[in-house]
Amino acid sequence: MTGTPPLAQQLTPARLDREAGYRMLDLLQDNATQQATLPGLETVAPGFADWVVTALFGGTYQRPGLSLRDRQVANLAALTALGGVDPQLAGHVRTSLRAGLSRAEIIEVFVHLAPYIGVPKALAGLRVAAAALAEAGQP
Repeated sequence: MTGTPPLAQQLTPARLDREAGYRMLDLLQDNATQQATLPGLETVAPGFADWVVTALFGGTYQRPGLSLRDRQVANLAALTALGGVDPQLAGHVRTSLRAGLSRAEIIEVFVHLAPYIGVPKALAGLRVAAAALAEAGQP
């Protein structure tokens, strides 16, 4: 034995607050977006939707250091770079509006991404964003 404390004692405990997660979810996502995702996920993988809300919205989103607006810009960039996640990207476009980003700022995220992730992925993101913005009354 070297006297080194167990790993669990060396690490800062993660904050996972289920109730805070659901409050954050309600703040960021409208009921239609929640209902389009979570009940279906619950049917396929019971408990997974609750874990997602608890870990993401009750954990990651509770960390200091980034505003909700900044987190949404990062989400838009990451999802666009991934590609193939149109429903999630559309949801985060709507969430970005709720977090205070303007239509122009959301569009500019995709324009800014083009030289970094490639024009085809940026265009695909813009297509998803345009539809989500129009659906949200932000044509």
